[in-house]
Amino acid sequence: MSEIDLKNYRVRTDLIVESIGSSDIQGIKSDERKIDDITISDITVTNDVMELGKKKGKYITISFDDVTDTSNRRRLEDIVTSELLKLMDHLGIDKDKKALVIGLGNYKSTPDSLGPKVLNDLVITRHLCIINNIEIEEGYRNVSGFIPGVMGNTGIEAKDVILGLINQIKPDFVIAVDALASSSIDRVNKTIQMTDTGINPGSGVGNSRIEISKETVGIPVIAIGIPTVVDAVTIVSDTIKYILKKFSYNKANINKHSHKLKPVTSINYLKERYNDLSAEDKEKVLGYLGNLSEEEVKELIFEVLTPIGYNLMVTPKEVDFMVDKLALVLSTSINRALHPKMNQ
Repeated sequence: MSEIDLKNYRVRTDLIVESIGSSDIQGIKSDERKIDDITISDITVTNDVMELGKKKGKYITISFDDVTDTSNRRRLEDIVTSELLKLMDHLGIDKDKKALVIGLGNYKSTPDSLGPKVLNDLVITRHLCIINNIEIEEGYRNVSGFIPGVMGNTGIEAKDVILGLINQIKPDFVIAVDALASSSIDRVNKTIQMTDTGINPGSGVGNSRIEISKETVGIPVIAIGIPTVVDAVTIVSDTIKYILKKFSYNKANINKHSHKLKPVTSINYLKERYNDLSAEDKEKVLGYLGNLSEEEVKELIFEVLTPIGYNLMVTPKEVDFMVDKLALVLSTSINRALHPKMNQ
């Protein structure tokens, strides 16, 4: 059998936690902590890591299980607000700095509509500041917002539109919100990433445009995103990985009477204890595929699906409901971070 060449395949993900995985990469400092069932990863990249396509800067990743329950959503909003305030403080953004919030994405494409939906619920105050020089109440700041649309509809790069706005209204910093892509089914609609390195609009749906960052627009840019899609390669390769985990669980529990009494569809084997299969067991279960690493499995699937146009971008069936909930989390958190009075 010929050796699989990995150079043509690059895992499609916008999340730094997936890019670095468990690797010990020079120039990356990582710290992880938990608040109840929410995990916060604080990653600092001290120099550009070209092999990962990640820029120097600070990345905050918040992982959670559920936002459909009101109490869970409010706990998440508290954490997102706190982490956003820390990132603003890291950039030296005080309470008097003017903000421009950009909702990137396509309102007509549900998984790509996160940014525009967040803008719908923001507390915008700039118009109050410029009408007869009215001073807004203490605890609120000058905030403007804009939805630039997508290049396919406007013919204009989002970066150019935003740069024109910046030159005209003179904000001190930008917050850009967009949908992202993940390389793991587990993280879709369950992860928020914030970074001071900027963002490439359209990357979440595989149509990356010119980046929006301090280097391209001249002022600090905080990018906030949530993965709403994965590609077909990820789904198929994750399914193969879950098949192995399922067999591992069955092997570890085959002689337990309690296991035999449980309906197969009610067992979440990912949350149960089991030992990984040996290389010999993997080969018995999957044959040739069992001999391949996770990266080699993804490369093989990529080689199978891409030439025939089946490496599709996929999103869960309940994406419309989830995007609404996630947009509410982000809009509430951004409002509270920008307007301290809303925390009272």
